[in-house]
Amino acid sequence: MRRLIVILLALAAFGGAVVAWFHLGSGASQLDARTAMARSAAALKAHDATSARDFAAAAVREEPSLATAHLALARAMLALGDGVGAEAEIQRALDSGADPKLLPHLRAHALLLQGQAQKAVDEAGKASSPFRAYALRIRGRALAAGGNWQAADNAFDEAVKLAPGDPDIWSDRGRFRLATGDMLGANEAAQRVLQLDPNHLDGLVLRAELVRSQYGLVAALPWFEAALKRDSRSLVALVEYAATLGEAGRTVDALAATRRVLAVQPNSPQALYLQSVIAARAGNPALAQALLAKTGTAIDTLPGTLLLKGALDLQSGEYEQAITKLKALLDQQPLNMPAHKLLAAAMLRRGSAEAATSLLRPVTALSGADSYALLLAARGLERSGDRDGAASLIDRSLAPTAPGTRAFTVDDSLETLSAQADQRPGDPAAQVALLRGLYTAGDNAHALANAQRIAAANQSVPSAQLLLGDALMLAGRPNDALTTYRRAAGLRFDAPTMSRLVEALGAAGKNQEAVNVLGLFLSQNPMNLTALRLSARSQLRAGEYAAAMNTLEQVRSQIGDGDAVLNAELALAYAGAGATNEAQELGEAAYALAPANPLVVEAFGWVLYQAGDLAHAAELTRKALRLAPDAPDLRWQLAQIYADAGDKSQASALIQALLTDRRFTRRAEAAALLPRLR
Repeated sequence: MRRLIVILLALAAFGGAVVAWFHLGSGASQLDARTAMARSAAALKAHDATSARDFAAAAVREEPSLATAHLALARAMLALGDGVGAEAEIQRALDSGADPKLLPHLRAHALLLQGQAQKAVDEAGKASSPFRAYALRIRGRALAAGGNWQAADNAFDEAVKLAPGDPDIWSDRGRFRLATGDMLGANEAAQRVLQLDPNHLDGLVLRAELVRSQYGLVAALPWFEAALKRDSRSLVALVEYAATLGEAGRTVDALAATRRVLAVQPNSPQALYLQSVIAARAGNPALAQALLAKTGTAIDTLPGTLLLKGALDLQSGEYEQAITKLKALLDQQPLNMPAHKLLAAAMLRRGSAEAATSLLRPVTALSGADSYALLLAARGLERSGDRDGAASLIDRSLAPTAPGTRAFTVDDSLETLSAQADQRPGDPAAQVALLRGLYTAGDNAHALANAQRIAAANQSVPSAQLLLGDALMLAGRPNDALTTYRRAAGLRFDAPTMSRLVEALGAAGKNQEAVNVLGLFLSQNPMNLTALRLSARSQLRAGEYAAAMNTLEQVRSQIGDGDAVLNAELALAYAGAGATNEAQELGEAAYALAPANPLVVEAFGWVLYQAGDLAHAAELTRKALRLAPDAPDLRWQLAQIYADAGDKSQASALIQALLTDRRFTRRAEAAALLPRLR
């Protein structure tokens, strides 16, 4: 009986709990349609579009024939970038009795999100007066998507005049300015958005992207985090946040962010792509391939996807597939130099030597072309039977990289390029092509005049300022170039701008400022290879060998052991820190990779000198001098080796010659050594 009573009481308690749970659950999840719509509108106003969609969907479920519920769901879907879903809801609203005059601006937005730019323009033109500003905003975006920049600019201007207090218009205008390279205009628009609405989600994401370009990766992270506080499930904010974390070297955090994306959108192609990049960087190409395969065809045409897939195909021996993808990338970005080199490598391995050589011609025409591109082109010439041409390129690849013009050569004549520039005065591509042609022809004065004109007409466009800075550097005017590079850095402080600014500061004798600029950039972009290598060289010059070792090891962790100059620099750093055995191994590895590169030979000779092997150190340093006979630092190195080896006459002769060389910067040390040689 006692057992029966206990069981009955338990069942009664359970039944009461079930009833209570049912009533509580229905009150929480089964809102009436009007309440759900009100909450959707409030969430949308608070920039939580994901919650707005959920509430609007609840209203539609509650009253499927309510037109306003379908419109609420359409607006939330538009905010989330779901053009297909939004258009379907707009049609359902129309079928449920919505006034057709209320819909064209929304339908135009949905069409734009589906990539139907011209249809969006046409539909936006049907919008009635109360929705004119919204429609103009969509028209501007659609025209920009079609490449009609001037008409897009006019549409945004008109929209701002009609609704100057609409933050959505300012946000889209800011993105338009960013797309045209007008960083100042983009920043002004982003600031205006946040003045009007400090919680504006798109405005916060735009500001984060601008801060990332202007100040660096680390500085942008708080802005992305602020956006995610408004809507923790915003795909746009999450994807950009994950990408920024990955570029900043915070791999664990980046993976966590991609998992947040996948929780919101299972099989998100953007999240899978980012995970694939992380896997590729970690040296796991099989995992990278598997992750990319899961993206299907959703992002196949994006430049980053094409480059990654092309590189992975090349690595796995799928040369035809690599060629197809890399050609598609170069159709979009003709000046993408990594793509040029990967495509040339794929063509060489397939046996198309002449095509590979032709493809690399714009790269190898640079006076400062990298050794990898030169060796690829040399291999192509050699297979085509041009051994003399191949030998010339090999010689260049073994020489130290010299500073030179950053302009690429072009196939068109100067007359053709000038005519195109005259016909299209507002087209930056035509103007830049003319500048390249002038640089190639050696007409630096004319190139400088054109660069000055372009920079004056585009004060807020960083690339225009860089063109002028490059022209001034070529003209031997580093102080004038500094002013221009600083202006560009104030607009967009990326790696190309930073490296130019550091170079100009060094040429102007402002070495400490160059160190400060480099340190600032690295604090924001800690994994950037260009900055790491520049920093390591600065540390080596300053005798900070432990710091240089750490910096160079970070570089090696990213690019591996196949870079001869990197191995030589590591050898110098280890030798300076007293790790003699490791230094000799690295110096030998560098020498095995590039035995005719004077920088490598010099470094190996110095490492052996530090280890006490004076005979071999002298032999290698003499070889380096034969390869680079006009290098005063090499003669100073050889003088020190001779002095320690007891060959006072040769050491004294070298030092006396060095003291008459204006380029030699270590005169005090040399003068102090000379008396001891008498």
